[in-house]
Amino acid sequence: MERITSVQNPRIKQWAKLHVRKERESTGCFLLEGMHLVEEACRSDVPLEAILVEEDTVLPEWLKAYQQTHQNMELLWVTRPVLEKVSETKTPQGMLAIAKMRTTLPDALPDDCLLLVLDKLQDPGNVGTLIRTADAAGFDGVVIGEGSADLYNSKTIRSTMGSLFHLPIWRENVVDFIHRVKDEHPGLRVIGTSLKESKAYTDVMYAGSVALVIGNEGSGISDDVLALTDQNVIIPIHGRAESLNAAIAGSVLMYEAIRQRIK
Repeated sequence: MERITSVQNPRIKQWAKLHVRKERESTGCFLLEGMHLVEEACRSDVPLEAILVEEDTVLPEWLKAYQQTHQNMELLWVTRPVLEKVSETKTPQGMLAIAKMRTTLPDALPDDCLLLVLDKLQDPGNVGTLIRTADAAGFDGVVIGEGSADLYNSKTIRSTMGSLFHLPIWRENVVDFIHRVKDEHPGLRVIGTSLKESKAYTDVMYAGSVALVIGNEGSGISDDVLALTDQNVIIPIHGRAESLNAAIAGSVLMYEAIRQRIK
C-alpha cells in the first residue's frame, strides 16, 4: 500500500475539492466518510476510486475482499493531517473513500411500483432520512427533484446510513419523471401531501403503482407538480403541534402504504 504523508499531494488537494457540489458534479465523484459507509459501499459493489485509511488501522476482511475484486481501486495509508485535509468533519473516523456517482438505473420499474418523490425538499437531513425510510419500507425507488438538497452532500449521505446504495435514486425534474413513468405505467397514481382537496392519509388506498410526493418544508408541493396529483392526503394533528417535520410525515405515509399492501 502506498503511504501519503503530505497534505500538498496533488491527489489529496484534488479530493479535498469534493466538498463543493460543482466539483463533485464535474468529476462524477463524492466522499464517503467513516467505516460504516465505506463498508456499505463495498458490500453494495459501489465503484470506488480510492480508499484512504489512517495509519495503524487494522484492515477489515470486507475491505481486503473488495480490494481483491477491484484492483483498479487505490488503497492508501494516510496520516491524520492528510485525512483531515480531505474530510469534511472536524474529527474524521479514520477511513474515507472516493466514490463514483451512479450512472445507470433500471430501464423499467416493476409492476405495482412504489416510488417516493421529493419536490424541492431542501434540508439534507430530511432527504437522507427519507431515503433511509424508503429503503426500510421496501420502496422501489426515490426521485430527488430539482431544487432539492444534493444527494451527495455529506449530511445527506450520512443521514441515509448507506441506504443510497440499496435502491434506485433518480435526480431529475419531477414533472418530467411523472410523465415518463406514466407512459410506462398508465395506471400510476400520484399521491401528494397538500390541504387542497385532501383526505386523511388512512382513507386513501395505496394499491397499484403509486408515486408518493413530499413537498418543500415550508411551501409544500409546487403548483406544477400539484396539478399532476390524483389524490392529496393530510396527516391529522391531534395535539398542539402546528405540523410534522417533512421526514416524519413522509415516513408515516410510506409505512401506511406498506401496511395496506401486506395485510
